Amino acid sequence: MSSNYYEVLGVSPDATPEQIKKAYRRLARELHPDVATGEGAEDRFKDVSRAYEVLSNPEKRQMYDRGVDPSAPGGGGDPGFGAGFGFQDIFETFFGGGQGGGGQRGPVPRARRGQDALVRLEIELREAAFGAHREVPVDTAVLCSTCQGSCCRPGTSPRTCDVCGGRGVVQRVARSFLGQVMTSSPCAACHGFGTVIPEPCTECSGEGRVRSRRTLSVDVPAGVDTGTRIKLTGQGEVGPAGGPAGDVYLEIREKRHETFVRRGDDLHCTLEIPMTAAALGTVVQLETLDGSRDIDVRPGTQPDQVIVERGLGVGHLHVGGRGDLHVHVDVQVPTGLDAEQERLLRELAALRDEERPASRLSPAHPGVFSKLRDRLAGR
Repeated sequence: MSSNYYEVLGVSPDATPEQIKKAYRRLARELHPDVATGEGAEDRFKDVSRAYEVLSNPEKRQMYDRGVDPSAPGGGGDPGFGAGFGFQDIFETFFGGGQGGGGQRGPVPRARRGQDALVRLEIELREAAFGAHREVPVDTAVLCSTCQGSCCRPGTSPRTCDVCGGRGVVQRVARSFLGQVMTSSPCAACHGFGTVIPEPCTECSGEGRVRSRRTLSVDVPAGVDTGTRIKLTGQGEVGPAGGPAGDVYLEIREKRHETFVRRGDDLHCTLEIPMTAAALGTVVQLETLDGSRDIDVRPGTQPDQVIVERGLGVGHLHVGGRGDLHVHVDVQVPTGLDAEQERLLRELAALRDEERPASRLSPAHPGVFSKLRDRLAGR
């Protein structure tokens, strides 16, 4: 086999450390004695290991590039697993890294962030239109007032775990095809925290937090609708051991209004007027979200005609301004006429030459909101 370490690993002399490591891992998988069965595989594995030992160490690589082989006798290094090349490289080659969090990781913090909460808030149409201030009760976890999140009985403190010595992990020796390997796993005695609570707080049972009901003050902006979520940062439950609080998300549900139907930021209602008022015109007083308003019904108003009152709808969320109020006119045809009323209508029909009106067919007439739905859909 070539004595050129770069050729042994199949890399160029200007290869990066990552390229050298990647090449070694590939060859080590192919040539390791427990894997390869071909003749000379063991010798090739030793050559690859020696080349990697030199080229993975910056100082040894500099010496080698100057013509000195540090792995040769008297060359300033020993063949095999020397400085810059250790068992961790072999372990990563076959397992992709340490197990159980690795022996290098320290104990995990006991304090953790609290969970977020979703709370549904039911509001009236008027509150959605103009915005509102609400007090919302929330059942959540708050900081324990007795231990202030330390989890310990007052006057005591956490104690270093005797099993793992405060590291949070324990190491065990296991056998593999590589021989004995060292694995790490979270300490079962302290659950990876590195400390134990000898005397837990009796108020929170060592949690550092207790369940409680809080009242949140919420400003509901104008324009919210069913499904809108309002985020209250840091108003959720306190985490274990006094960890940072999570967030609260208020999900809006708008109640159905007895008069108005909401479509986006516009409001729709139906105004019933008698046939005579539609024909002659009138002024009708309508109770809106803004109070009483005079609605001008022009002479000759037809059934299902829409009267638009600008700016009497729901506020636009975040951008200001308001939607409109759409008043759909429903003309009521009189029934139960007495003799005098029937006579007058017949006279009117005669004057308008409508005693025997000509028949005329037209397409089926959709309802008010069916037409609105078609219009919104672009049909």
